[in-house]
Amino acid sequence: MKKVRVLTAEEAALLVQDGDTIATGGFVSCACPEALSKALEKRFLETGSPRDLTLFFAAGQGHRDGTGGDHYGHEGLVKRVIGGHWDRAPKLGDLALANKIEAYNLPQGVISHMYRDIAAHKVGTITHVGLYTFADPRNGGGKLNSHTTEDLVKVIELEGRELLLYKSFPINVVFLRGSYADVYGNCTVHREIGPIDVTAMAQACKNSGGKVIVQVEKIVEGGNLDPKLVAIPGIYVDAVVVGSEEDNMQCLGTPYDGSLTGEFRIPVDAIPPIPLDAKKIIARRAAMELPQDAIVNLGTGAPEKIANVAAEEGISDKMTLTVEAGSIAGVPMGGTQFGAAANSMAIIPHNVQFDFYQGGGLDVAFLGLAETAPNGDLNVSKFGTRLAGAGGFIDITQNAKKVVYCGTFTAKGLKTECVDGKLVITQEGGKKKFVQQVEHITFSGKYAVQVKQPVLYITERAVFELRPEGVTLIEIAPGIDLQTQVLDQMEFMPKIAEDLKLMDERIFKDELMGLA
Repeated sequence: MKKVRVLTAEEAALLVQDGDTIATGGFVSCACPEALSKALEKRFLETGSPRDLTLFFAAGQGHRDGTGGDHYGHEGLVKRVIGGHWDRAPKLGDLALANKIEAYNLPQGVISHMYRDIAAHKVGTITHVGLYTFADPRNGGGKLNSHTTEDLVKVIELEGRELLLYKSFPINVVFLRGSYADVYGNCTVHREIGPIDVTAMAQACKNSGGKVIVQVEKIVEGGNLDPKLVAIPGIYVDAVVVGSEEDNMQCLGTPYDGSLTGEFRIPVDAIPPIPLDAKKIIARRAAMELPQDAIVNLGTGAPEKIANVAAEEGISDKMTLTVEAGSIAGVPMGGTQFGAAANSMAIIPHNVQFDFYQGGGLDVAFLGLAETAPNGDLNVSKFGTRLAGAGGFIDITQNAKKVVYCGTFTAKGLKTECVDGKLVITQEGGKKKFVQQVEHITFSGKYAVQVKQPVLYITERAVFELRPEGVTLIEIAPGIDLQTQVLDQMEFMPKIAEDLKLMDERIFKDELMGLA
């Protein structure tokens, strides 16, 4: 093997040409190639070049503070952005919402598979994922504004099945983060939260005739790296850049933590109980949906609290938590470490985790509840002037054996108390979540009914089930008035089960429920 070129970040940025398609690695705040992205941003701001880039990424990147994807959030620097999750890069989102760039939101797992299909020179990624959601061309094809006109997704029929084809395109440059590189360009990711998509992204770019540039912590002599730890072989790599200590932080602003890589384990038995608020009420009711030995994915927000409730009730062994970034078992992290897990039993590539998810490997997925329509459609991706993006939501919810949506009944200002096993609403939220029509179809109730997927919507005061006839009220909290505190707080009249039940009053008492 020949020795790899070692460049400064500024020299590497000069390899990007006007009109290039650039793919960037990272998962939210983890494994972002900050030195490279910062250098490219600096070059553009000082010289006006490169211009009119197409930016392509799967997971959201950054921390809403100018990092990650926000380095590309300048008018003229990008002309098109194709991303799985936009929320971490608000500058990019602002450009999309202002109609200043072509903007697409595609399912995160699908993008992770597109890298592999681009590498293999396939015509595109063919999958059922996204049918009837906003990614379906009959609902917009992932386009986020009127400036975006080209169709990247089409409906096809194959072997009697209706599927979606996400079209492939060449990648000219890829910016990746590794841990160590040897002098031949072989790169490990052993100090990152996982391999994420680095192998597939490097292959996709290399086989497109593009330039693969990897930011690392240090360069070592050839033969010093365990070949089993090399995630980016040197034959794919065009240049290596040694980043600063700050730019190589495992997660943005966070020092290296070996418990997130499997280097060592930490004690996690003493997880403190959380206060009995609306989110804990929701998490308690959701925990009652856990089958024994369930393989689970937890979303952010109210679903995160299910892990706390399970620990408090002594039923953590009933489930194995997984994270879409690739970890299996362990304790999922939040904040800038979101995507990582402490004490994992295994860490696999991002795209491989989505193979498992898309094939129905999850027994139950607990995700956040936002706008919900009478037919069960759900929106968590686009709300007026806020562009969040779907992330892995579509891949996960469309394929889990059971989906449980968890969230407060109303938003903006809701306050609750529990008194003598009953729920008291002390201040109603100012925004209704159960609406006549969602702005963006991130989850399709029509598709769920079609494939007979069990779906629940759990709030602090009511539980709904998706049935063929629509969203159906099946439980109500003790102390809650059906008309004024449920029906009047919805924009539509739900179906009401003939055997409408009270939610278990143990949920509303500040003591152990005895779920074990």
